[in-house]
Amino acid sequence: MEKAVRVILTCGLIVVMSVVLFGSGFVAGAFVAMPGSPFASLFSSGAATSSGTPVDLEQTFAPFWEAWDLVHQEYVTQPVDDLKLMQGAISGMMKSLGDPHSSYMDPAEYKIASTDQMGELEGIGAQVEAAGDYLRIVSPMPGSPAEAAGILPGDLVIKVDDKDITGMDETDVIMLIRGKAGTQVHLTIQREDEPELLEFDIIRAKITIPSVESKMLQGNIAYVKINNFGEKTAGELRTALKDLLDQKPAGLIVDLRNNPGGYLTTAISVVSQFVPSGVVMREKFGDGRERTYDAEGGGLATEIPLVVLINQGSASASEIVAGAVQDYKRGTLVGETSYGKGSVQNWHELQGDNGAVRVTIALWYTPNGRTIHKEGIAPDVAVELTKDDRVAKRDPQLDKAVELLTK
Repeated sequence: MEKAVRVILTCGLIVVMSVVLFGSGFVAGAFVAMPGSPFASLFSSGAATSSGTPVDLEQTFAPFWEAWDLVHQEYVTQPVDDLKLMQGAISGMMKSLGDPHSSYMDPAEYKIASTDQMGELEGIGAQVEAAGDYLRIVSPMPGSPAEAAGILPGDLVIKVDDKDITGMDETDVIMLIRGKAGTQVHLTIQREDEPELLEFDIIRAKITIPSVESKMLQGNIAYVKINNFGEKTAGELRTALKDLLDQKPAGLIVDLRNNPGGYLTTAISVVSQFVPSGVVMREKFGDGRERTYDAEGGGLATEIPLVVLINQGSASASEIVAGAVQDYKRGTLVGETSYGKGSVQNWHELQGDNGAVRVTIALWYTPNGRTIHKEGIAPDVAVELTKDDRVAKRDPQLDKAVELLTK
């Protein structure tokens, strides 16, 4: 699996969109259907041969059509499903790029992913992280099906519905666990100090995740937790900040731990609440072009003493916020080095309700030009949150943040 990343099973895939493009869809020469194919009408091209392949790609894709014919002529179980063959070909093409963030989603996966930023999701309700060949439960969400079933922090997911997940991509495993509310998923769990594997049947549910949570802590410290960067996050954050600042707090803690990211525009709006002006993020494209994003102005919390909590599950949009706060010395970062997902994806919905592809188009950098991708953002004050801390429900990272603000 890729570098450890905490993901909310009921939350979205770790994808950040600079621009979400829906419309005409993505067309590749290899997948322009031959005449008579059930999906021939789904795609169109310019000059094409009688096979439907663009002229300049005819020789390149000759082996593809040869393999296509062989499968239809010789595969033992007939008839084959042309739609699945087409979707599998697109999936293989995206995987060949060697970029885990450029990929294909079939219609079912895309439907789930495209609703993730809305905060109303379906699954078992648990935060996880990659752990070698498996997924480790970071924590079940309060009141979730996972918690009710007895899933504990530190549990390793070994199988899903009796399917061995050894070495599978964490996103693929998450898609196996997630599903429609009311349906059942069977998890095989390895628990420390338990000699035998544990088996759990969990009924999935619809879970609403607020994008912003806030409260006042002891010591007159304001606390805001941002769970994702969705469509409603910027507005919810402003509302929360107004309420907290009316109480005249001595300092503010912004918790970005286990936040997998979301919309780029939301990230800029969020960081603008804390950084008053200047470039807050740089975006560099493969052709050498660079685009900068400035703070929007009018932030509510640009002067109050600030601590931002991050960990290995703080990804993409979370890292934009953390990086800008650190570069401008606007606040102190506490916790663990963030995930390091500093790339930009465009989503393209494919024609004919055939899912979508996401394509990496650029990389992100902090205002000072530091790379985020694969490097992450290191905290100013490193504080580890151990398994024992989770089990005992201790939070030394939050404690340190409070300590820094009350000195």
